[in-house]
Amino acid sequence: MNSPENLTRPTRKARRFLGGFSLVEMMACVSIIGIIAFLAIPSVSRMRSDSERNLAIARAESLNLAQASFIQVRGRTQAAADWTAASSATAKYNLLLPYLSYAESTVTAFMPAGYSVTFPTSILAMTKVSLRDPSNSVILY
Repeated sequence: MNSPENLTRPTRKARRFLGGFSLVEMMACVSIIGIIAFLAIPSVSRMRSDSERNLAIARAESLNLAQASFIQVRGRTQAAADWTAASSATAKYNLLLPYLSYAESTVTAFMPAGYSVTFPTSILAMTKVSLRDPSNSVILY
């Protein structure tokens, strides 16, 4: 009949289902995950650089709107005098700071890493700020 040893010992058919994944199945899973990562990583990094570029353009546009608001509030003559008196980019940014919502305290902190802006010399011409990317090429927006 059945001895106590035979009751605790699984049969050959039951032993086949007790095991885990085979080495081939594990290698297939790892290779599929590797292929997915190989395809996904470049597009994720491209999306990140595109989003930083779009953020830089949006912030440059907000600086342009702040210039227009500065002229409207101060008046053309006073705005031109204040703009000319501000000799550095930091001083010009400080003039525009009250017209920017939730802006950083410095222009370098306001722009994404590597991007820079150059303010126009005269505010009366209503020219846009010049935007440069990390490779120092001009971005037309």
